[in-house]
This record gives sequence, structure tokens and C-alpha cells, in this order.
Amino acid sequence: MDRPLMPKATAVWLVENTTLTFDQIGKFCGLHPLEVQAIADGEVAQGIVGQDPVANGQLTQAELDKALANPKAELKLNKPVVELPKVRGKGGKYTPVSRRGDRPDAIAWLVRNHPELTDAQIVRLVGTTKHTIAQVRDRTHWNSNNIKPRDPVQLGLCSQTDLDNAVRLGQRRVQKEGGAKPAQAEPPEADAAEESDAA
Repeated sequence: MDRPLMPKATAVWLVENTTLTFDQIGKFCGLHPLEVQAIADGEVAQGIVGQDPVANGQLTQAELDKALANPKAELKLNKPVVELPKVRGKGGKYTPVSRRGDRPDAIAWLVRNHPELTDAQIVRLVGTTKHTIAQVRDRTHWNSNNIKPRDPVQLGLCSQTDLDNAVRLGQRRVQKEGGAKPAQAEPPEADAAEESDAA
């Protein structure tokens, strides 16, 4: 069920400005009735400024009046007039200007500590290019003397979850390739046997 954008601030306003029951406010705001009671008693949400859900367009006055008249009626959230922006999916990762200088350090750390990661995975994690990764690997980067390998999670370039998922995928890929290597190693031995037979 949809909830107001600022549930506690909305609950504070409803407690202070209406005679709705704690159950009604709790269901609308996604809070437990005891938490709403604690807000009313002043034990919780001290210092939170109440937000009027009618003024914010999250609740209609008619809906509020209906709930005030009937203590068993539930408040329903008003559908937003403006569409909320969608979560960004695929595409380049934006790195703030202040963090861009840390990318080579993060690349060096990933190359050294997680060789199972592909360049494409590093590009997605750090938000860099394959060309920069190649320069860091072969030490032709313009600032290679000052590059110090540092964890990209601590630098704020990626989350620990993203890093763990990428490492897991990289390890699976290496295991699959590792299983295929013995089959590729057989033809050279067969060629050696043919040469000894020919001799």
C-alpha cells in the first residue's frame, strides 16, 4: 500500500490538527498505533515539523472529512498529479567531480585484488573506460607514479553489494573457463604423439 512521502511528519500534523484515531493515522502513515500514541504523548518525533497532507496534495479534504466522521473509515492516499521520476536503469554511471581523481586508485585496487573481474565489470563498478583500465594495468597512465590502490567502496565509487555481486559473477566465469581448460589442453598432447609416431 502507498504511504505519504514523510510518514512521521504527516502523522505529527494529523495528531496535532485532527481528531482521527491512532489506528486511522497509523494505517495511513504506515506506523504502529502505539507509535502514533507515542507521538501524541510527545515521546517520539520531537522536533519534527508536521506536514499537512491536504496542502501537499497527498490527501483530499473530502477524504479527511469522511474519516473524521467515521472512526472506522480508512484514509486513502491521493494519486500524485505529477509523475515521479523513474529510477535510472542502464547507462553510464555518474561519478561526482570530487571523486573522479580516485578512479585510477580504485581500478588499481580492483585489478590487484580481483583479477577475476572483466574490464566491463570494472567499468560498471567504478564508472570509467576500458582505455583507462588498460593504462592503469600497463602503467602508462599519465599519473601512474601517484596511483595508490584503494578500495572503491571506501572511496564511495560503488557499494559493497555491487562489488560482491561482480566478484561472485567473475568467480563463476573463471570456474566455467577453468573447467573448459583441460579439454583445450588435449590437442597439443595429441599433436606431440603424432610427431613421435611420424619419427
